[in-house]
Amino acid sequence: MSLTDEDVNHVARLARLALTDEERRKYLGQLTRILAHIQKLTAYDTKDVPPTSHIVPLNNVWRPDEAKPFANIEGILANAPEREDTFFKVRKVIE
Repeated sequence: MSLTDEDVNHVARLARLALTDEERRKYLGQLTRILAHIQKLTAYDTKDVPPTSHIVPLNNVWRPDEAKPFANIEGILANAPEREDTFFKVRKVIE
């Protein structure tokens, strides 16, 4: 499948990009190569391949979210620009 300048302009317009003529030529070549590679992939029979979200079969690798006390609060706050008691002090950001 070959692309035209019009195709690149359409994609750029959808992405809200303003392209120079040099960028348009560059992306025309890159997109053409990407589509050629995808075309090669369609030659493979994948009807017996189950859909996957990850190549490694992992199930819920998250640990439980548990609140734990810090062992060294002074060490954690040692580099804080400002602090109040055992908390980081930050400037107000809402006007």
